[in-house]
Amino acid sequence: MEMQELEIIKKNCEHDAELKALWDLHIGYEKLLDKYASKPFLTPVEEAEVKELKRKKLAGKTKLQTILDKYRP
Repeated sequence: MEMQELEIIKKNCEHDAELKALWDLHIGYEKLLDKYASKPFLTPVEEAEVKELKRKKLAGKTKLQTILDKYRP
């Protein structure tokens, strides 16, 4: 995320529940993906989980961008 987008999120999370929920999910997915990235190898089940997390993170980011568009000047 760009700094401008992070500022918009920080500024508007308090009064926009959907934005806050999507941002919290995004951060959660990032943490899980970082956990998997730190492993020396992944099992096939873990690899599938990583693919699913990346898919969910991308879908959430798309929704986040849509919400951020309404806050951009």
